[in-house]
Amino acid sequence: MSAADAAVVGTGPNGLAAAVTLARTGLRVELYEAADEIGGGLRSRPLFDPDVVHDICSAVHPLAGASRFFREFDLAARGVELLQPELVYAHPLPDGPPGLAHRDLARTCAGLGPDGRRWRRLMAPLVERGTAVVDLVLAGGRALPDDPISGALLAARALAHASRFVPDGFTTDRAAALLTGVAAHAGGPLPSLPSAGVAMLLGQLAHGSGWPLPRGGSASIARALAADIRAHGGVLHTGTRIDDLRDLAAVPLVLLDTSPKEFLRIAGDRLPPGYVRRLRAFRYGPAAAKVDFLVSRPVPWRNPEIGRAGTVHLGGTRAEMYQQETLTARGVPTGSPFVLVVEPAATDPGRSRPGKHPVWAYAHVPHGDGRDPAALVTRRIERYAPGFGDTVIAHRAVSGEQLEAYNPNYVGGDIGAGAMTLRQSLLRPTVQLDPYRTPLRGVYLCSASTPPGPGVHGMSGYLAALSALRRIHGVRSRPSLAPRPTEDRWGRTEGQRAPGG
Repeated sequence: MSAADAAVVGTGPNGLAAAVTLARTGLRVELYEAADEIGGGLRSRPLFDPDVVHDICSAVHPLAGASRFFREFDLAARGVELLQPELVYAHPLPDGPPGLAHRDLARTCAGLGPDGRRWRRLMAPLVERGTAVVDLVLAGGRALPDDPISGALLAARALAHASRFVPDGFTTDRAAALLTGVAAHAGGPLPSLPSAGVAMLLGQLAHGSGWPLPRGGSASIARALAADIRAHGGVLHTGTRIDDLRDLAAVPLVLLDTSPKEFLRIAGDRLPPGYVRRLRAFRYGPAAAKVDFLVSRPVPWRNPEIGRAGTVHLGGTRAEMYQQETLTARGVPTGSPFVLVVEPAATDPGRSRPGKHPVWAYAHVPHGDGRDPAALVTRRIERYAPGFGDTVIAHRAVSGEQLEAYNPNYVGGDIGAGAMTLRQSLLRPTVQLDPYRTPLRGVYLCSASTPPGPGVHGMSGYLAALSALRRIHGVRSRPSLAPRPTEDRWGRTEGQRAPGG
C-alpha cells in the first residue's frame, strides 16, 4: 500500500503517540484513519451552532497533563493550553452540602468538616509523590517503580478502599461520595481494587497537576500530535479504512490502535487458534451513553458553587453509587445511572456565545445498551438543577450501542476499550510477557486494550512503539519527544513556514 517503514492504524491518542515516537527515530510513518478526521476520543466540532464547539468524546484530561509521554512532548510549548478549574470536581447530594474538590488540598479539607483530616491523610502523601505515582500506574506493570515508597502508599490506600466491608473512616456523606464518584470513573462494579486504584490516582491528581480542559476543545491535543508527525515526515490518511492486514503486507512494522475485536476482524485467518481464543476471551465493560446539549444559560444548579466545577459527578450517595454501578456492570439497566457532566465554558469562557452554552454529559449504562440516553441524563441533571430541561435549545444523544458504530474500539459502548477487572487492569489483552506484540511478525497492538489501559495519556502507544523499536530495529534508547528549538507551535521548522507566517 505504501513504501513506509511503519504504519499505524487508528489515530486515537495512542495511535498518534505511537506515530510520534516512531517518526522521532527517523522512520517513515503513515497513519490510516477510517473516519474523516483524526483524533479518536480527541475530536471536537460544532454540532448545533458554527461558533460553539463540542467535545465529541473526552473533554477533561487529568492524564494529558501528567503522563510521561505528554510531559516530554510538552503540549504547552506547542500552543496547547491546559486550563485548570480551581474547583476541580463537585459531587452534589440529595440532602446536605455537596462535596467539593478544590485544586488546593487545604481548602478541600476545610470544606469536608470532620472528614477533612482524613482526606488530607489519604491524599497528601500521594500528592507529594504525584509524578512517581502516575509513572508507576502508567508503566502498565512493565517496570519497577523509581520510587518504591509511592508504590507502597498507593497499594495500601487502594486496598483500604477496595471493599465495602472495611470501614474507611469517613463519617460524612459528602466525603464518602466525593471519593466514590472518582472511583466510578473505572466503569465497573463498586467497590473493587481497580476502582480504588483509579480513585487514588485521579484523586491525588486533582490536588496536583489537576484535571485540565484544553482551551478550545480536546481536538487541540490531536492537532499538536499530528503536526509533530508531519514535521518529522509522517503522512496521515483519513477516510481510509483498513479491512485486511494484507493491505499493509509491504510495511515491515504495523501498530494497531484497535480493539482486539477489530484486530481479529482485519487479521482474518492469519492468527494462531490459541491466540484467537485468548483475544475472544477479552472482556469488555459497561457502556457510556453520550448526550451533548446546547443550552441558553449555564446549568441552574441548586447549589451555585457546583457551576464552577470542571467536572460534576451525579451519582447520589456512596450506597446509591455502589448499587447503580454494580447493577450496570451486571448488565441491568436502571433509571438512575451515574452521570458525568462538564460545562466547558465554566473553565474556558471562549467556548460559549451569548445565549448559547455547550454541556457535555456521559451516563454509565450496560454493555450494548441501545436506549436513547437523553431523557435519562436530563432527569439526572434536573435532580440537582431544577429547570435544566427548559434551558435546552438542542441536543444530540448517542446510545452505548451507537458508540461502537462511531468508533469500533468502543465495543458495546465501552469507551475504556476493555473491562477494568483486576486481571485486565494489568494483563491486557492477553497473558504474555510483551502485551503489545502479536504472533504476526512486525504487528503490534497499541490501543487502550493494552497496558496501562484507558485514558488520554498516550502511554499505550508510546510503550508499544518502544517495544517495536527494540525488537525490530534494535533501538533501546528512548527518542526525545521535546519540540525542536527551531519549531513553531505547529511543529513547522523555519524552512516550512510561509513568508510572514
